[in-house]
Amino acid sequence: MRGGAAAGAPTAPGGAAQAAPCGRSGGARRAMMDAWLTSTRRDDRLLIEAGGRWTLAALAELDRRRAQLLAGAPGRGRASIDLQAIQRLDTAGAWLLDRMAHDLGREGWQVEWSGAHDAHAALLAEIRRLPPEPLPPAPAVNPLARLLANLGRSTLAALAEGARLLSFYGQTVAVLARVALQPRRLRLTSLTHHLEQTCVNALPIVGLIAFLIGIVLAYQGADQLRRFGAEIFAIDLLAISALREIGILLTAVVVAGRSGSAFTAQIGMMKVNQEIDALRTLGLDPLEVLVLPRLLALMIALPLLAFFADIMALFGGGLMCVFVLDISPDQYIDRLSAAIWPRTFWVGIVKAPVFAFLIAMVACYEGLTVEGSAESVGRKTTLSVVVAIFLVIVFDAIFSIVFSALGI
Repeated sequence: MRGGAAAGAPTAPGGAAQAAPCGRSGGARRAMMDAWLTSTRRDDRLLIEAGGRWTLAALAELDRRRAQLLAGAPGRGRASIDLQAIQRLDTAGAWLLDRMAHDLGREGWQVEWSGAHDAHAALLAEIRRLPPEPLPPAPAVNPLARLLANLGRSTLAALAEGARLLSFYGQTVAVLARVALQPRRLRLTSLTHHLEQTCVNALPIVGLIAFLIGIVLAYQGADQLRRFGAEIFAIDLLAISALREIGILLTAVVVAGRSGSAFTAQIGMMKVNQEIDALRTLGLDPLEVLVLPRLLALMIALPLLAFFADIMALFGGGLMCVFVLDISPDQYIDRLSAAIWPRTFWVGIVKAPVFAFLIAMVACYEGLTVEGSAESVGRKTTLSVVVAIFLVIVFDAIFSIVFSALGI
C-alpha cells in the first residue's frame, strides 16, 4: 500500500504516494527517518497511512507533507486514516492528525480512523474533546489613554533614573571628601593620563569648531546689524556671546561627545570583562580607582579648553571682521577691549567645573551600569552623551537665570 512517490503528491486513481524522509540535521533528521505519511486513492476512496514516530521533533515536516496531501486529494468520498504503523505518538502528533482529519472533513470527505493502538486512540479522543478556543478579541485601547500611559511610564522611569544618579552623586562626593582628607590616595599617574586624553588631545577639534563658530557669529551678526549701519557692534556681539555662553557651552558639548562617551565605553568594557569585580575582590573601590581620576582630570581640562575655545572664537571672528567688514585689526582690538569686562570672561569660565563634574559623573555612572554585553555598552554610551548634554543645557539655563537675577 506504500508507494515510492513523494507524500501528498497528486496521484492517478489506483496510484500511491509515500513520504520520503526529509533532509534535516541531528535529532530532527533521525525523527523524520522514522515518521512517514502516504496516501492512496481509488475512485471515491482515499486511504491515508501514517507510521513511525509522530512527535514534536518531526512536526514541522509532517505538517508540510499533510498540506501536500490535502492539495493532491481534491473531491469527495470516504477517507480512511490508518494508524496501525505509528510507533510513538505525542500530543503534537495527535494534534496534527486531528487537524488533518478536520481539514479533510471540511473538503467533503467522510473520515474514519482505523488501526490505532489503545493509548493512541485515547490520546486522539482527548485532543478531539478539547476544541480549539478562539483568540479573545484585542482590547480596544483609546489612543489618548495609550499616549498618557506611555508618558507616565517614561516619567516614572526618568524619575527612578534621576534618583539613582543622585545616589551616585552622593557616593562620588563622599569619595572626593575621603581623598581630600587623605591626598596620598589620589592616583596621580591615572590623573595625568586622563588629563592628557581629555585636554591635550582635544585641543585640535575644540579649537577648530570654536574658530568656525567665531566666523559664523561675526558674519551673522554683521549681516543683521548692517541694516542699521551698526556693523561695528558685531564685535560686541561676538565677544559677549563667545565668552559668556557659546565658548563654554560648545566646549562642554564636544567634551561630552568625545571624553564622556570614552569614559562610558572604557568603564563599560571593564564591567563586561569583570575587571570591576576583580577590583572589588582586591579590596579596591572602583569609584576611587576609576571614577575619581577621570572626574578630576575633566574638571581641570574643561576650563582650559573653554579658555582656548574663547581665544579661537575671537580669532576667527576677528579674521571675518578684518577681511569681510573692512575693520582694521587695531579697530577690532580696541572695540574688543571696550566690550569685554573681566566678569564677562569669568561668567563663562565659572561654569566649566560644574559642567565637567556633570559630564564625568554621568559618563562614569552609565559605564558602571552596563549589564554585561557589547550591545549594552553601545546603548549606555549613547545614553550618557544624551543625558550629559541635557544636564549641561539645563544647568546653563539655571546659571543664566541666576546671573540675570544678580545683575551679572
